[in-house]
Amino acid sequence: MIFFEKKLKSKTLYSGKVVTLEIDEVLLPNGKNGIRECIRHSGGAAVLLVKDGKVLLVKQFRYPYGKETYEIPAGKLNKGEDPLKAAERELEEETGFKAKLVHALNIYPSPGYTDEVIHIYFAEGIELGRQNPDDDEFVTNEFIDFDIVLKMIERGEICDAKTVAAVYKYKCEKNL
Repeated sequence: MIFFEKKLKSKTLYSGKVVTLEIDEVLLPNGKNGIRECIRHSGGAAVLLVKDGKVLLVKQFRYPYGKETYEIPAGKLNKGEDPLKAAERELEEETGFKAKLVHALNIYPSPGYTDEVIHIYFAEGIELGRQNPDDDEFVTNEFIDFDIVLKMIERGEICDAKTVAAVYKYKCEKNL
């Protein structure tokens, strides 16, 4: 059996600055019709920067969760923006660092209801740039020992999917 769902019709319920919500009627593989709620998102780019065995994390308040979170520097792609350029921009804006970036992996943060793809990069050849966060962005930066970051993930103190994926990918690649 081929698993494919054909869109029959679509209705946009909301279109905002960050997401668009669509309700689609689809033809299912068994010939029946179904409904899919889909959040359309332009995607994101993120950077794992490890220097002298320490991970650079940003700490910021995340409104949907009502608390501060630790995350790797990241941001939304502008329409048509190259993910590498977005990652470079976000790294400098949020942390004040510039680096040569190497693509590490892409993740689908929640494939059941969004088409968002986050492009994750590893930073190499780090140099100081100029921090310049967006007007509505309030972040602090902290270098934390890699082993402590792993423990923070294990204890549930770091739950951000892109950060967890990036840290474990780096751990696997570097055989840590």
